[in-house]
Amino acid sequence: MEATRAIGTRSQCCPLAALIARNQTIELAKYLSLAMDNGVKPREITEIITHLAFYSGWANAVSADAVARNVFAERNIGAEQLSIATPKLLPVDQASEEKRATNVEQQFGKVAPGLVQYTTDVLFRDLWLRPDLAPRDRSLVTVAALIATGQVAQITFHLNKAMDNGLTAEQAGEVVTHLAFYAGWPNAFSAVSVVKDVIEKRTQPSPTKQ
Repeated sequence: MEATRAIGTRSQCCPLAALIARNQTIELAKYLSLAMDNGVKPREITEIITHLAFYSGWANAVSADAVARNVFAERNIGAEQLSIATPKLLPVDQASEEKRATNVEQQFGKVAPGLVQYTTDVLFRDLWLRPDLAPRDRSLVTVAALIATGQVAQITFHLNKAMDNGLTAEQAGEVVTHLAFYAGWPNAFSAVSVVKDVIEKRTQPSPTKQ
């Protein structure tokens, strides 16, 4: 498909993320094998499952893990080829992270302080810094999962983060197109207006001082 070429070699991460996020395990083994046949490493797959445990729920991730274990066993993939529990994390972008943390604290700190703290400590200062999935690909599977599950309110932040991590405007549009076949046209059309808004705002010229 044209969409897979535009997204690049990581295009197979999109249907994987959609299937895991929607807990559609019947087709998952096929797409896990297809992903590995197209260059996605086993350790990247384990990182996708771990990542999506936080973005689509533990139960969905556990279901995906069971399928992945069988596929890995069939391919004689051992533990040494998978990601480890506590790797050396990537460095934190202090300026970006402080801005994000401050914004979330101001909005939600008085309502759900525990959620705010876990978002900082567990998600953005641990999960997002695990090295076995590149930042662009981690963003890609996050955006794909959000589109696939109709979580449009969260797309703006994560699509901006994806584009900061190297996803292009053309690729963002093709992600939506690709996922229409895996998550349905309503989810794709719900997402595309948000994607359009993000792209337009990022391409607007900066206002100049008079």
